Amino acid sequence: MSRIYLYKLTTDDGGAPCVQDGLLTLAICKPMIRATAQVGDLIFGFAANRMNPGNRPTDNHLIYVARVDERILGRDYYDARQFADRTDCVYELTADGFAWRAEARRHGPDDLVHDLGERPFFRRAIVLASRDFRYFGAAGSADYKTQFPAVKDAVERMGRGHRVHHDEALCRELRNLRDSVWESAGTQAAGLPGAQPDALATSNGCRRRVGEGAKCSGS
Repeated sequence: MSRIYLYKLTTDDGGAPCVQDGLLTLAICKPMIRATAQVGDLIFGFAANRMNPGNRPTDNHLIYVARVDERILGRDYYDARQFADRTDCVYELTADGFAWRAEARRHGPDDLVHDLGERPFFRRAIVLASRDFRYFGAAGSADYKTQFPAVKDAVERMGRGHRVHHDEALCRELRNLRDSVWESAGTQAAGLPGAQPDALATSNGCRRRVGEGAKCSGS
């Protein structure tokens, strides 16, 4: 049976996840999820307690749900022309592995080991890709808390990192939440039109800064 991953985003600026051209990818940040998630697994991304887009009250709203369709090796993702314009394509192939792209708008050379792993194996150089997803961004809702109390409790208690081991009741509610989101009116496979926000400034999240790459917190 497929696994279900939950985690909280500290920011949502188009880097992780990256949603472009009907494709959602996780290529930077969350290395432990990228290293272990398999095709068919579900990933839920909720807003962290400190996120406050548009000065809305913190509510742990649902940012996205994605079913993993493909695991792409880093050497294939970062060297493919079809992915070159994606905002999370921040590394490039070199003679001895990978290097940060000087023109990349996120992260920097010091983030390479965190994102891709140690040389020479780069065990974290895995990109998760999905075309079977719902992305809401800042337009996401916390209405799930009323209908799915086990999900509400799990999300509110969760800190940094991710959660993948769930009891039967939580698994059932998460799958029902996924079904509810897929059936909800107005959502498309590529998310709500215009849902992908501009950079949201945070003290410790994936963020863009003038003249340097963006940093990423969390594992």
